[in-house]
Amino acid sequence: MRTLVALTYYRPHISGLTIYAERLARGLAARGHDVTVLTSRHETRLPRQEHVHGVRIVRVPVAFRIGKGVVMPTYGVLATRLVRSHDAVSLHLPQLDAWGVALRARLLGRPCVITYHCDLHLPPGLVNRVAERAVAAADELAARAAHRIVAYTDEYAGHSPLLRRHARKVEVIGPPVVIEPAPAEDVAAFRRRYRLAPEGGRGPVIGLAARLAAEKGVETLLEAAPALRERFPDAAFLFAGPYENVPGEEEYRRRLLPALERLGDAWMFLGALDAEREMPAFFGALDALVVPSVNSTESFGLVQVEAMLCGTPVVASDLPGVRQPVLRTGMGEVVPPGDAGALARALLRVLDAPEEYVRPRAAISAQFDPDATLDAYEALFERERAAVRRRATPSTQA
Repeated sequence: MRTLVALTYYRPHISGLTIYAERLARGLAARGHDVTVLTSRHETRLPRQEHVHGVRIVRVPVAFRIGKGVVMPTYGVLATRLVRSHDAVSLHLPQLDAWGVALRARLLGRPCVITYHCDLHLPPGLVNRVAERAVAAADELAARAAHRIVAYTDEYAGHSPLLRRHARKVEVIGPPVVIEPAPAEDVAAFRRRYRLAPEGGRGPVIGLAARLAAEKGVETLLEAAPALRERFPDAAFLFAGPYENVPGEEEYRRRLLPALERLGDAWMFLGALDAEREMPAFFGALDALVVPSVNSTESFGLVQVEAMLCGTPVVASDLPGVRQPVLRTGMGEVVPPGDAGALARALLRVLDAPEEYVRPRAAISAQFDPDATLDAYEALFERERAAVRRRATPSTQA
């Protein structure tokens, strides 16, 4: 099947949405599907077209930005051409341009499946409020035009206003989680590299894996840090992911700087780590991973399951969808979002008795099987493709 995957940002941009879409595209391509990704050329150094891991990537030039959003005048022309030449369309929301792609799919008789990653809540400000409403309106139009909508969990589907409005179209498919634990020698090398080995004088290692963005709740961990360091003076905090020049997050980063400076070299920004070579070692080096998200822009947190598959327990916010990995596996704790005291207490419980939280890898992987995700998408595309054909075929009954 020829499948078009459309989203605003794709690799090398890093977010849960882009990682999900990349894994889906690569997984389908590995199964013999012809997959094209339509996305923005969000960095001018990126080629307009290339093939990576069996996936054709088509990038549309960006005229200018509005906060996190991009404006692409030629997007519609390329979208029309690509929708026409593919058998199915996979849209990833939130996305300002999604409604036009969904409408083209509907008019051209192509099944359109939306994967709804999250509701969008931007930081305060007039421009962000306007952008937030514009994206919400575009997502609503896309949802009306689409044939089916995929949600990560039943719980999030029941809490999201958009998903509730289109409940009859919603199908829950678990996200694709792909990671192999790092060998012990790789974890040891990672710890030495960042002076985390016992001879480096460091205490427990607490990690965050995300973009530096307001919805990630980084300030909650920073506020919890003094209580953690009172108990563990040599505790180290590692942040894996983009932290400079993150679109729309410059003010948020400036707001965090005083707290970051107080922590000094106890806090380390590692930047974007290679997903296959470095992230497994990162997770393996941690004593706990924190997912302190503060609103429904976070709907799950793929990194939680990745950490669990590498043997690392998690403390996550008690938000719809976000709490599910911990609740389903028992491999961690959930805490009220934005509550630094509760986060510190939960982390201390995990650090004091990690054996009470760690579960066998097989028990985690049985619940989050990437092959099951791909099977479900393939079946959904085929089912909707057949349904579109039936609707397009005139009845032969008298």
